[in-house]
Amino acid sequence: MPPPAPPLLLNRIRMRQVLLMLAIHEHRTLHTAAQHLGMTASAASKMLHELEEAIGQTLFDREGRGLKLNPAGLAVMNACRSLRSTMSGLGQELNKLRLGSAEKIYIGSIMVALPDYLSDALLEMKKAYPLISLEVVIDTSDRLIELLRDGTLDIVIGRLPKDAGPLGQECLFRPIGEEEVSIIAAPDHPLVEAARNAPLPFAALLAYPWILQPQGSPSREVIEQEFISNHAALPTGFIETSSLLVTSTLLRRGDMLAVAPRSIAAQYEDNGSLAIIPYDFTHTLSPWGSIVYRDRHTTPAQDTLLDLLHSGGETP
Repeated sequence: MPPPAPPLLLNRIRMRQVLLMLAIHEHRTLHTAAQHLGMTASAASKMLHELEEAIGQTLFDREGRGLKLNPAGLAVMNACRSLRSTMSGLGQELNKLRLGSAEKIYIGSIMVALPDYLSDALLEMKKAYPLISLEVVIDTSDRLIELLRDGTLDIVIGRLPKDAGPLGQECLFRPIGEEEVSIIAAPDHPLVEAARNAPLPFAALLAYPWILQPQGSPSREVIEQEFISNHAALPTGFIETSSLLVTSTLLRRGDMLAVAPRSIAAQYEDNGSLAIIPYDFTHTLSPWGSIVYRDRHTTPAQDTLLDLLHSGGETP
């Protein structure tokens, strides 16, 4: 009887029969192989007979109480081993995919989210997807949204502009929290001592140079609105940067002033590198949250990250 064509052979052989072949070769007897697979000897014998009918040849020769592979059986056994290796590799690959090895998430975030929400979410993500790659860009909301728009970022943690226009329809915004801003300076700045004795008036801020966030950033808008409300022109000769590292370095070396999210400012104050100057701002910032494009598919890992961000870093 000629052997069946390969497509027909694939249709006839079942995975359970492959496992039986491997078990017989390992345990040498049909009875032990059947026990290993959790079936009766008669069921195993019937399955082996069906496999030999599908192949078109006998696969074993009797050797005492055991079974020995004949040439056809050896060829089938090699194929079974190869299939087992392939399926084992597939299982490992699928497990890696489940753990995130083939995925990288590009995240953009404003500074306020970093100390608590984003840090906690990233740590939990590494527990859920140990092999996933995560890249984080820290910048202002307007710049991050541009990167989201051109596809460089998958998720942004920031604010939509007050007049979002078409962007408000293109993006899905889910609020997470609100941000308070603080004025920060060197620990020995003259205003630090002055604010301990009496509430700090706005006029006191005019005597010192400033470090400002770039135009269009929410922190910059708060400062600009504060100066406008007090009928004062924005200070000239300021340094403009979105880098907190640059800001903190310059503040420690002089008498400049800057604005930072209160959560970030508190960390600097706790370690003694900078001080918060008590001042009550007239204007506040709009809520911040997660921003994704509505028409872009999110992966399960991205959905998990979003859930973690909105649950405060706790696994939903």
